[in-house]
Amino acid sequence: MIKAILFDLGNVIVPFDFKRAYSKLGPLCSCPVTEISARLRSTDLVQRFESGRIAAEPFVGELSTLLGLKTTYGEFCDLWTSVFFEETLVPESLIAGLHGRYRLLVLSNTNPIHFSMLKARYPVFGYFDDFVLSYQVGALKPDAEIYRKAIQRAGCRPDECFFTDDIAINVDAARENGMDAVQFLSAAQLEEELKTRGVL
Repeated sequence: MIKAILFDLGNVIVPFDFKRAYSKLGPLCSCPVTEISARLRSTDLVQRFESGRIAAEPFVGELSTLLGLKTTYGEFCDLWTSVFFEETLVPESLIAGLHGRYRLLVLSNTNPIHFSMLKARYPVFGYFDDFVLSYQVGALKPDAEIYRKAIQRAGCRPDECFFTDDIAINVDAARENGMDAVQFLSAAQLEEELKTRGVL
């Protein structure tokens, strides 16, 4: 029986596209906008940020050096959070309907700049009981450690946890750690998965 429902954040609850931020950062960088993604991939800077190994302001400093970026910290935060779209993928009504009946958690690879904005801007996060965030627990999906932390915070057995994520490798890792997990394709598909488990 399902007792806890865990959601990935980006492209499950809130859709995002990094190109939205890159297009705004481009005019402020010494490199072409088409090179931003490749430069970021050439380092472990984002991974260090999302695993909590570097704080927000030093991250922005290193990123600015990497891209030849000229901006203030506050301006950068506004640009960096522009990756997210206004409308959620999963209806707020669905999560509100689960609230109080199941323990609800977010299990996400994210960073403090993104998450502080998301929690402030999207009322849907008010329905969640807990947040298992990579930068806070010091581990990134699909590492087993973040799933162990999530199960512990869910307060039930692994097989009583249902998890959905848009990335297949993260779903596979959840299953390897004993969770019931499915890849997120759409809100309608997720509702069907929950119905088959007697959740809805």
